Amino acid sequence: MAEPLFGRLMTAMVTPFDDQGQIDHGAATEVARWLVQEQCNDALVINGTGGEAPTTSDAEKAELIGTVRKAIGPDVPIIAGIGTFNTAHSLELAAQATEARADGLLVVTPYYSKPPQESLLAHFTTIADAVDLPIVVYDIPGRSAVPVQESTLLKLAEHPRIVAVKDAKGDLASSGRVMAQTDLAYYSGEDNLTLPLLSMGGVGLIGTSTHFTGAGVSEMITAHTDGDHARALQLHRELEPVLTGVFATQGCLLVKAGLAHKGMINNAVRLPLTAASKEQSDVFCGLLDAAGL
Repeated sequence: MAEPLFGRLMTAMVTPFDDQGQIDHGAATEVARWLVQEQCNDALVINGTGGEAPTTSDAEKAELIGTVRKAIGPDVPIIAGIGTFNTAHSLELAAQATEARADGLLVVTPYYSKPPQESLLAHFTTIADAVDLPIVVYDIPGRSAVPVQESTLLKLAEHPRIVAVKDAKGDLASSGRVMAQTDLAYYSGEDNLTLPLLSMGGVGLIGTSTHFTGAGVSEMITAHTDGDHARALQLHRELEPVLTGVFATQGCLLVKAGLAHKGMINNAVRLPLTAASKEQSDVFCGLLDAAGL
């Protein structure tokens, strides 16, 4: 099996803020290096939902890509989140990400507007036609309200720059049918479903808990691809409390609580998000400590 374009493990990196609510580029540098050097990520997703992209400005997004590029060097791919519910704005962000030296684009299903499938097809293909970078379609109906249906994914797969899917639909049977009929590289968008998706032809994970579980998840993916399914299952079971526990509330809140617990960042978010409660933070950080993470 050929290695997928962006490798097998990516983390949707959080965006650290300082005490004044501005992006903390020093902490972002530290987190990016931690994810690559210690957590075995093949690539990083910057300016995704977990990076609080809805509340960072376009200028901040470009600056953050530049910071992360400087931190991790030229050889680790950066996938820039550029998807919005406005196709024209998404195109502006795509051009900006390209100029900032991103290697690929993560394009979420337009949210709130609830576009029909023919409109989704037009949205994704308009962006793909306008850029030179490969695109990962982010299918997450729990946030966007609209799934990318199988028939639409089959059509999108015909576009030469639409190469992958971040699959947070939670319908493994549907995902399996699309994988069987296309060359799309499927990355789990739900940390605890990585192993099941791998067994159906998926290639890896774009994760949240992987701020902490990355090394273990990387080992799990390697064990699976090497045919050591017993070891892969063992690792899944060992990691499962954290893979699931990070979503006890909105994922980036507990990631930030965990990274603050490790002394890497401030536990600061931007409204409309507020920091995880002390109880939520204590439970999650307890899971990390118990797992030696």
